[in-house]
Amino acid sequence: MSQSNEREEREEYRRVRGRPAVVEEARRQPVEHAEQRLAASDEPPAGPSGIDRRTFLRRAGVGAAGVVVAGVLGLPEGPPQAEAVVGTVRQVRRVLIRRRRQALNYRRKAARLAIRRNRPLTMLLNNGEEDEIPGRVANYSKALPHDALGHVDPAAYDAVLQAVTSGEPADFDAIPLGLGRKLTSPQAGLAFDLEGPDSHSMALRPAPRIDSAENSGEMVELYWMALCRDVLFADYDVDPTVALAAAELSSMSDFRGPKDGGVVTPATLFRGDTPGDLTGPLLSQFLWHDVPYGSLTISQRQRTLMPGIEYMTAYPDWLAVQNGAATAPDVFDPTPRYIRTLRDLAQYVHVDALYEAYLNACLILLGLDAPTDPGLPPVTSPNQIGFAEFGGPHALSLVTEVATRALKAVWCAKWLVHRRLRPEEFGGRVHNHLTGAATYAIDAEVLSSAAVAATWNAHGSYLLPQAFPEGSPTHPSYGAGHATVAGACVTILKAFFDGSFVLPNPVVPTDDGTALVPWAGTPLTVGGELDKLACNIASGRNAAGIHWRTDYSESVRLGEAVALGILEEQKIAHNQDFTYTLTTFDGAMVTI
Repeated sequence: MSQSNEREEREEYRRVRGRPAVVEEARRQPVEHAEQRLAASDEPPAGPSGIDRRTFLRRAGVGAAGVVVAGVLGLPEGPPQAEAVVGTVRQVRRVLIRRRRQALNYRRKAARLAIRRNRPLTMLLNNGEEDEIPGRVANYSKALPHDALGHVDPAAYDAVLQAVTSGEPADFDAIPLGLGRKLTSPQAGLAFDLEGPDSHSMALRPAPRIDSAENSGEMVELYWMALCRDVLFADYDVDPTVALAAAELSSMSDFRGPKDGGVVTPATLFRGDTPGDLTGPLLSQFLWHDVPYGSLTISQRQRTLMPGIEYMTAYPDWLAVQNGAATAPDVFDPTPRYIRTLRDLAQYVHVDALYEAYLNACLILLGLDAPTDPGLPPVTSPNQIGFAEFGGPHALSLVTEVATRALKAVWCAKWLVHRRLRPEEFGGRVHNHLTGAATYAIDAEVLSSAAVAATWNAHGSYLLPQAFPEGSPTHPSYGAGHATVAGACVTILKAFFDGSFVLPNPVVPTDDGTALVPWAGTPLTVGGELDKLACNIASGRNAAGIHWRTDYSESVRLGEAVALGILEEQKIAHNQDFTYTLTTFDGAMVTI
């Protein structure tokens, strides 16, 4: 390191730590020289917490000081003589000075590592609709004021752009609202974090445009999800509506959901794009099995919604919600049931605590005594087990810790870059276009869809039926918060646990959802069921009508990147040599 860099580092160190000069001098010189100066100093040096030595000894007690030394340096315990205490306190100070420097160097190294991960600079680009399609009709505007066609007030949308461009808190407070619902965390993407890649360094590809065939494929899937909300997962092979959905999605020119032999089948319908998603039941075992929670056992029977109740299918109701009106409460089934339909799954992700499903999965795996990753010290050490490191407490805390970092990353994408409209908003465009109230640059495939026609026959409108009275939350659609958190949390679990471990005793619910029964079929592995869990939670939001397929597929990979960055930074903090190995959502093997 050059002298100028060393000098700058020293000055930074002084500013950050506010250390006394004698300690700063000790930090810069070899330890034995520092000790000589400390011994010759007329003024007693500062103790470990910045107080003088006499005060330190008086507060701690001579015997206590000896115990501290023994614990840190491995010296014999017992009440030492006064002179010996002075000598050992100096040794403790030396250790603490060195430790503080190591801690500062670790934080610098982690910061440099995070910055290195973020290179080359990533361009955060949206799909251009905001500027190229008039009236902002292809962008998110829910909770702002709208006209009778559901078109946003131009001044209100300009206020959003002003706020996200300036970053000034006052500009966010100046955004006009419609009928009262507030915008959700529009400034979160501007926040920094102390772990993982910075939110502004992580890009989602531009979202599909409303004039693209890919967008049509996604919207047709959402119409079919709404039409199939009450079909039992167990009946997908025989249900006629499911068969129609699979057939139409197979015919779409740019539908990117999973297929078997080039066609969508009941076995691939509404599933994710990893091998684990296509193995076994549609729902992950981690959403059915009981959760061992300390001395408690928690059943995963849910408070589900009554079937057949759809929201925002009448135009006045839809328009009121776009303007931010209050809505009626949900209507619940009085009997708790295991998840067995898309409506049940939608309600789970309506009220979950974001990382809830992954905390539960971690508890289930710990309760099974599932093996950890082969590269972790509990496996590689001959005489140690994991606890504070690489054990239950470590896994449980880290699987939740990544959630807030993932949210900052995706909130940057939502508000500051893409501002993608919600499916319910696009449903209004489809309705206006097909009823002749307005004309938009919408790809024709969705307009001629059998799913759209079936929705009209069922509800008398072309609006996308919603599972929740309020529809979507009040933030843009792309990327998805649930999906990004899913990608981050599942990546942590895949790093901690052996993904090849086969889960014992797989189950499925009875048709009425009140009990679980054994399921026999292809073995279900930890890795596969965790990938499926991420899709289930993300796609549950799609099933409710509030997110798109790419909101799921792109956002889980965003969350994965956040988690990998955090694991990489945290690895250098440990004393032990170890590796994390996992399979990504794209099927690549990654070792950290």
